[in-house]
Amino acid sequence: MKKIALLFAFILVGLVSASAQRIAYVDMGKIMESVPDYAKAQKELEEIAERWRQEIAKEYDKIDQMYRDYQAREVLLSDEVRKQKQDEIVVKEKEVRELQKKRFGPEGELFQKRQSLVKPIQEKVYAAIEKFANERNYDMIFSAPDGSSIIYAKADKDVTSDVIKSVQK
Repeated sequence: MKKIALLFAFILVGLVSASAQRIAYVDMGKIMESVPDYAKAQKELEEIAERWRQEIAKEYDKIDQMYRDYQAREVLLSDEVRKQKQDEIVVKEKEVRELQKKRFGPEGELFQKRQSLVKPIQEKVYAAIEKFANERNYDMIFSAPDGSSIIYAKADKDVTSDVIKSVQK
């Protein structure tokens, strides 16, 4: 019974304190689209990605041509030359896959380029949100439409250490 009363008290305190908080949300997509530098950066990234995709497609076309040439001459080649041609095709495929990974991989050149172009814009937007929140006395600002991430929160709203203490008791 004590646990239920204590739980009810926590819920009641939480509701009272939540009603005193100023909370808002922003649509980060709309904000980013409104920044001219962001649109410019996105266009530049798309152009780079398309150029690299075409470069990789040409390399795969070369591999296809190597394979067709190999198939056309296969019966005329000695075992040693046949093995050599097969190895050349395999090596070329590995090179192209490595190039693709280097350009488009999780830590590839496109990711790094995106970081260098977009990150300063994001930092500028986050600074503007923080300034806005402080000027208007907001406690928290969430991103919309899903509200799944907090963009800004006052430091005194972080109860992590209190929860850690509760867990460790």
